[in-house]
Amino acid sequence: MQEMHPRNPQAALPRKRVLIVNCYFDDSRQPIRRTNKLPQAVGPIYLAGAFARELCEVRCYTEVASGPLEDERLLSWPDMLVLTGLTNGFDRMLHLTAYARTKNAKVIVVAGGPAVRALPLLAKEFFDYTCLGDIEELCEVIGEAFGAEYVARQMIPRYDLAYWLGRIGYVETTRYCNFRCSFCALTAEGRPYQTYDLDQIRRQIMASGKRSRMFFIDNNFYGSDRNHFRARVGLINEMRRARQFQHWAALVTNDFYRNDDNLRLVKDAGCEILFSGLETFDNDWLRSFNKLQNTSSPQVEMVTKSLNAGVIFAYGLMLDVASRSVPDLRRELEFITSTPEITIPSFVTLAIPILGTPYFYECLNKGTLLPETKLRDMDGTTILQKPLDDLAEVVKFVNDLQSLRGFHSRVLKHAVGFARVYRSKLTKAQMVFAMVNNLLTCAQPLTTSFTGLGWIKARPRPRTFISSTDLEELVVDVALRSAAAPTIFPSHQGHVDGGMMANNPSTAAIVLALGHHQPRPDLEDICLLSLGTGLSPTIISLNTKGWGIVQWMLNPFRSPSEPLLNILFDGVVEADAIMSQHLLSSRYWRLNPPLLRQTALDDWKAIPELIKTANDYDLQPTFDWIASNWN
Repeated sequence: MQEMHPRNPQAALPRKRVLIVNCYFDDSRQPIRRTNKLPQAVGPIYLAGAFARELCEVRCYTEVASGPLEDERLLSWPDMLVLTGLTNGFDRMLHLTAYARTKNAKVIVVAGGPAVRALPLLAKEFFDYTCLGDIEELCEVIGEAFGAEYVARQMIPRYDLAYWLGRIGYVETTRYCNFRCSFCALTAEGRPYQTYDLDQIRRQIMASGKRSRMFFIDNNFYGSDRNHFRARVGLINEMRRARQFQHWAALVTNDFYRNDDNLRLVKDAGCEILFSGLETFDNDWLRSFNKLQNTSSPQVEMVTKSLNAGVIFAYGLMLDVASRSVPDLRRELEFITSTPEITIPSFVTLAIPILGTPYFYECLNKGTLLPETKLRDMDGTTILQKPLDDLAEVVKFVNDLQSLRGFHSRVLKHAVGFARVYRSKLTKAQMVFAMVNNLLTCAQPLTTSFTGLGWIKARPRPRTFISSTDLEELVVDVALRSAAAPTIFPSHQGHVDGGMMANNPSTAAIVLALGHHQPRPDLEDICLLSLGTGLSPTIISLNTKGWGIVQWMLNPFRSPSEPLLNILFDGVVEADAIMSQHLLSSRYWRLNPPLLRQTALDDWKAIPELIKTANDYDLQPTFDWIASNWN
């Protein structure tokens, strides 16, 4: 008798397709890839670990490293779309949600991260599921949407899906922070500092695979649990002996440097770089933002202590144009670039009043926020508040700040001095990082993106750096561009009427619909409603026997005054309508009411008559066609 095996209950379950996207809105306002940006996003691979591998096909995409997601096939592919991102990426989440639902009305959209946690009520209006807690909350969503079988038994990051990470590994060993800086999103969320179990950290490192270097992406690797900190360093030594990685970097708060034993401990464990939110060398400003941990010891002393111990001190500089003058901020930059004993900042950012933070409410109460400020403006390079100085001066300062324009010779001199001071105390790799860091700061648009040079060449206009002014198109400008018919109206901002290419775009629309989508749709699946501007055929009743180029092009004293242009435009319009009708048959409908008389494009006196024609026209046949053809 043949032995009977119990049937695997998962075998009968359909596989689900999941797309996880880290949404990103680049501060350049251009669709570029930040391939070299550090650190890279790892949220998608942590979220991917929540799905059962045997029942879910998961793909990850990060718009930081790969640029805006525009692949229609990928957007139409998933059963579930999971979105995460920073606060200023909220609008980008809305974009992708709309695109995906257009391609697949049944797609389930899940959103989480700082943006959703900051706007929970608004988020619920747009997404099917909103995650307001930790990443593990996604497991509950999967269970409710797909069933418990689709939830992973153990949530391990999917490093195999992280195509963008390269040779650097990323691991999180703690969550949140034990400090409450007034400008920090973590302060707004109010979550307590948490540590991972050592076995869980070990599993992450093993899942990451062998890497040349490891980046511990904790908000505060040092934290408030000193025993756990030392235990993690011990685990790092264990993993180094197993050759999982050799060198590493982490983010710490400045209180880490109060104890010299901490530096010796991490240096002996292979630490190359420590990132710290130094923010500024102005202690009064730090105290005003409750960043007291940065004021306990002189900043220069702290940086040099780290460098002399053989650990690179990397930091960001935060410049607040609302409370400090441009000359004051320039003096700080001059101080840094004239002090070769310290490192150049890895990045420079403006102060950001992130939603929900004490700093946000302070700005709100003081009325310093600029009107019409949008979430996308909270990117660190956009002026969000009324500055102390003249706005034009601040805009120039912020523009120059992107590549430290005006400081390049000082930065070069600093690099030479830095190398002279630390070449015997730092490894070659560390010296390369310090030198490259100067390059990153002075040429950030280029060095954080392989496509940066193309972006600079292709920029249609420079950024304004003022909130709510970028990516805005005034209706009057759009109208003037689209109506700029040559010989009648002048071009506007380099644009002319699209009728120069397709005065009736019906046939062009059909071609694009057929060729742009994959898989390619059938012609029978296409319906087209074509809206005209009024039928007014050009009739030339004159004797044209003796006409030459002048009479055909310009005949100002007779009607029509521009015969050849009228024929060309009217002929193309009707030809497109006839071709579209042949292609689609009854699935094509042309709404183009006949006008009572020939009306020139610039005949403003005819407006009342045109309005009356439109109001009197019977639209019922058009409504009937829409009802029977539009699903």
